[in-house]
Amino acid sequence: MGILNVTPNSFSDGGKFFQTDSAIDHARELIADGADLIDIGGESTRPGSARVDPETEWERIAPVVEQCVAAGMDISVDTLHASTAKRALEASVHYINDVSGGLADPEIYRVVADYPAARYILGHWRGTPETMNELATYDDVLTDVARELADLIAAARNAGVRDEQLVVDPGIGFAKNPDHNWQLLAHIERIRDLGLPVMIGVSRKRFLAELTERPSEVATDRDLATAVLTALFAERDLWAVRVHHPAASRVALDIVDQLKHARHV
Repeated sequence: MGILNVTPNSFSDGGKFFQTDSAIDHARELIADGADLIDIGGESTRPGSARVDPETEWERIAPVVEQCVAAGMDISVDTLHASTAKRALEASVHYINDVSGGLADPEIYRVVADYPAARYILGHWRGTPETMNELATYDDVLTDVARELADLIAAARNAGVRDEQLVVDPGIGFAKNPDHNWQLLAHIERIRDLGLPVMIGVSRKRFLAELTERPSEVATDRDLATAVLTALFAERDLWAVRVHHPAASRVALDIVDQLKHARHV
């Protein structure tokens, strides 16, 4: 899943693709670099960011969504808002990526339920971007995140969302400190035990920088770390990785595929 932020303030690429033409050009680049799916977002959810109203969000992404769909790209819309999700699904988007898992706007469950062919990526977070860092306190991060995700899954099911629509995301970096992130990644089977496909989003996140020694090349270093994790996740047959730089992760996936093939020859 290639990331396309049509925002002025996303943590890695805010403002780079804020204009429609540059956003569409970048979507084409992401596909050319190996992305299977483009995740378009119009609101930054990085810690500390302010909320954006649904009308502004849709104005930002609508022309990009429409032109990418028209070009035959497989599109996801990254949104917390039920109204944005509905507009996206009406525009033939097939994936809704909700990092709040429905906590920001529970009506999103009913919207998704009305489109049985849609997939809903249900993420884990606490609070809001303004408050989430204060809520990164767990008795046991693996148990707590799995339980909170299970509660959100139950709420989605109760609203009519089908299991075949659901994908879960442990929400790396959302209301979690670096140790929480590494615990979740090291024990991702605890999330897989929920019985649903799993998506992981670690791309260029701050906790990866602790493993690098070249601060002048942060993006490059974090993309390399992301690709390494992509290979490890592919060995565990996760559903998707959400990345800024698909080319590196595509190489990692191709290597894993080649090794899996060689094991069975």
